[in-house]
Amino acid sequence: MISEYHRPRTMETALTLLGRSQPLTYPLGGGTVLSRPGRRGYAVVDLQDLGLNHIDEQGISLRVGAAATLQAFFEYPEIQSDLREAIRREATTNLRNVATTAGALVSGDGSSTLITALLALDAHLAWAPGEKEIALGEWLPLRGRPEMQPGRLITTITLALNVRLAFMAVSRSPEDRPVVCAAVGRWPSGRTRLALGGYGEAPTTAMDGPDGSGIEDAARFAYSHAGDEWASSEYRAQIASTLALRCLRQVEES
Repeated sequence: MISEYHRPRTMETALTLLGRSQPLTYPLGGGTVLSRPGRRGYAVVDLQDLGLNHIDEQGISLRVGAAATLQAFFEYPEIQSDLREAIRREATTNLRNVATTAGALVSGDGSSTLITALLALDAHLAWAPGEKEIALGEWLPLRGRPEMQPGRLITTITLALNVRLAFMAVSRSPEDRPVVCAAVGRWPSGRTRLALGGYGEAPTTAMDGPDGSGIEDAARFAYSHAGDEWASSEYRAQIASTLALRCLRQVEES
């Protein structure tokens, strides 16, 4: 439960609060995760007065503020259509109107369709203080480490708009979380990046190369041990390989 609530008007104050060792303090965006029962007492720092809800373009890049809602991201007219589909599958309309983009990245598990698509686009995260950037794929393995949290805050997610994207998923029903999903980004240079989701603690980058050669084998290898109660590793490896090839054909033909 929330034991302290703070709504700072400056980034400096917010970072000071988040850097405290006691009480445990979390940034509060939409509150869709922090409002769940079962947590011990903690403090929250409401981000809504820090100007982090922007979405704007800089050249070929799109900058999405950490506090921008998933619905605002979904409705932004310039994003790739398959990214929009990945956002749609991430949460229901009601949740998208509340949940923040950074919150979805922090709390999302291996079934996150949004993280899978952003991985394929090689999205980067900017952090305060200092606005230092780190690739989403580099940050995900560090996400749960304590040293990544105190006094630091995601401010912006940046992705390229000139990258063609294909996203596909297989699930038990059209609205279920995916058992396997794949996203392929293709840059004008030919660079091709494959991300897979549907398993584990976070989606994974299965391939990033100068072209799409070997994408089926890369997908199959990445999910060769991805078995759990929902699907066997053999099934996931085969479906991942099939979806990866279909996604590659889509970006090549678009």
